[in-house]
Amino acid sequence: MSEPAAPAAPAPDLAADRERLRELIRDLAVVRGRVTLSSGAEADHYVDLRRITLHHEASPLVGRIMLDLLRREGLVPGVEAVGGLTLGADPVATAIMHAAAADAEAAPIDAFVVRKAQKAHGLQRRIEGPDVTGRRVVTVEDTSTTGGSVLTACEALTEAGAEIAAVAVIVHRADASREAVEKAGYRYLSAYDISELEI
Repeated sequence: MSEPAAPAAPAPDLAADRERLRELIRDLAVVRGRVTLSSGAEADHYVDLRRITLHHEASPLVGRIMLDLLRREGLVPGVEAVGGLTLGADPVATAIMHAAAADAEAAPIDAFVVRKAQKAHGLQRRIEGPDVTGRRVVTVEDTSTTGGSVLTACEALTEAGAEIAAVAVIVHRADASREAVEKAGYRYLSAYDISELEI
């Protein structure tokens, strides 16, 4: 006599996940004090999302919330790979890849890494990971101030023959980023707005 099948794991409560990730971003990633951003602009706080994307509790939440964002925007199923300019995009992409692998209703999603410069040795690839040529992809980043990093990644992906479905960030920090991305012809998506972090 065969053993009865184990009950299916309950679907994650995305509303609770979203609130918990917001709390973690607010409590762990918001650094107060005068800082100079990568764009050269100055701010009185800094949102260091690597404190989230590389955190043991927050990273799985990032994957589930970003996968849900892509699903709600009609990109999943359909998107085959996610990634962006190293380093900020790397843990975001791998979190989404793992979330898709753990989701019984999601098709597999690969991750890729866009180098800042083409590799000078070996296979001399600018984009590492599974080939993106002819594939539908989303360019991801933890956050963006000017859109520079995501647009650099988009340029490399276009040269590689990928079809860019959208740009997606965890936290929308500045309208300049959205405007630059949309001016370049891409959809801009974010899971949170900076106003939700109670800064």
